[in-house]
Amino acid sequence: MDLERFRLRRFLESLPPEELERVEQPIALGDVAAVHDGNPKAVWFANAGGAELAANVAASRSRLALAFGTSTDRLLAEVLARLGAPQPVVEVSEAPAQAVVEADPDLTALPVHLQHGYDGAPYISASMDFTRDPAREATNVGIRRLMLRGRREAGADLNAPSDLQTIYRAAVARKERLPIAFVVGSHPIDHVAAAMRLPGDELALMAALRAAPLPVVKCKTTDLRVPADAEYVLEGYLDERGYAEPEGPYGEFLGYYGALKTNPVFHLTAITRRNDAVFQSATISGRMLARTDTAQLNAIRVEVSVWRALETAVGEVVGVYATPSSGGAFNVRVAVRQRMPGEARLAIGAVFATPVNVKHVFVVDPDVDIFSDEQMDWALATRFQAERDLVVAGGFRAMPLDPSLRGARTGSKAGFDLTLPLGERKGIDSRLPAPPTYDARRFPSIEAALADGPKFFVELMSARASRDGREIVRELETLRQAGRLERDAEGRYVTPKGSR
Repeated sequence: MDLERFRLRRFLESLPPEELERVEQPIALGDVAAVHDGNPKAVWFANAGGAELAANVAASRSRLALAFGTSTDRLLAEVLARLGAPQPVVEVSEAPAQAVVEADPDLTALPVHLQHGYDGAPYISASMDFTRDPAREATNVGIRRLMLRGRREAGADLNAPSDLQTIYRAAVARKERLPIAFVVGSHPIDHVAAAMRLPGDELALMAALRAAPLPVVKCKTTDLRVPADAEYVLEGYLDERGYAEPEGPYGEFLGYYGALKTNPVFHLTAITRRNDAVFQSATISGRMLARTDTAQLNAIRVEVSVWRALETAVGEVVGVYATPSSGGAFNVRVAVRQRMPGEARLAIGAVFATPVNVKHVFVVDPDVDIFSDEQMDWALATRFQAERDLVVAGGFRAMPLDPSLRGARTGSKAGFDLTLPLGERKGIDSRLPAPPTYDARRFPSIEAALADGPKFFVELMSARASRDGREIVRELETLRQAGRLERDAEGRYVTPKGSR
């Protein structure tokens, strides 16, 4: 089997200059975010914190199209075609992903950087999680971020409804640890597969989207199978305590911070990697959501779900486009060729019913280019009358991260029929994510900084003039283990009152 074709390094090497920025000079991890935030290109750092690091890899539709060997306007059609053509999953005994087995696995030895100014700590942001679902007897694959808590612990975000959340809660109910492996450094096709929410074994889904057999290898410390051509594999388990530790804040995919949460803890048992491994960071938030990995991956997932729903609701679906500037989820444009009156309304209802958090649906005729903001604006201006063409409904399940909900648990949806007639929350959540700056006061030690008052992680980096951040994680780990560290409601680090 070809164990090089679908590795991250090969994809980076294949990108043309207009899609890739190479950074050859060494760069401090604390300065990485300022380079890739809003960057229209993928960024490949030759030496970030002592290792190779790639970012923004899947953060454009054009790069996703290159990954699938097609054009941007044909990307959805290519994905749908591959989903209908299964490929085998083949286990191998030796894998490049296990060429190096770290003798003393340490999360803080990885090039993990602070992404947004008020994040709770450096995050592993491009990690795909692999678990086994006993109920389905299938491998579940998703995308999960990890907040560094120490050398062998990280907070895992499991608040949003997901298959992994269901699998983990069942394990906790049985008072069992959940084996899990995180792959970091993958071809964009694998990230598209991990973002999907489709039935069946998701290793098989990954193989189908590759349009090639998927080589997998058994992990060193668990029975899980992971792609044999990955760059890094982080093996371990989610502990049986359940939702036990603070995680966050973090710059979320809608362009706002998510508040401090209580989440499970990932315990590291092994790190394996390629000899020339490239670590990976995914862009999540910021002022230009369309230039983030998360928005682009969300968009493809939403488009697949919406297309399939529309196929049974209307006569002919011409196109579907989830705008990445809305996080790839909230605003969806649909082009249909109506065969009878009312099909635009049927399309709106079908999209409302898809479980992908779409809030606003814009339905146009085939003569409008759904990828063109100008043409969509023209259709809205000249083919729409709110009293006649606006469809509004409420009481739908909503995404808690949506700040417009203002604490409500359900939300409303709006449909815009643009066809011609046939013929305030406060606190950390209110801050806008941006790359970190390091202009806070200096202190002789972390303890001295905390004695001065609560501090965000970025302020602790500033306190010690750090442009790395991993050593701060280690010092905080020591304080936590000694019982001299807590978090406040804003996610700042504080010294317990009794220990001051």
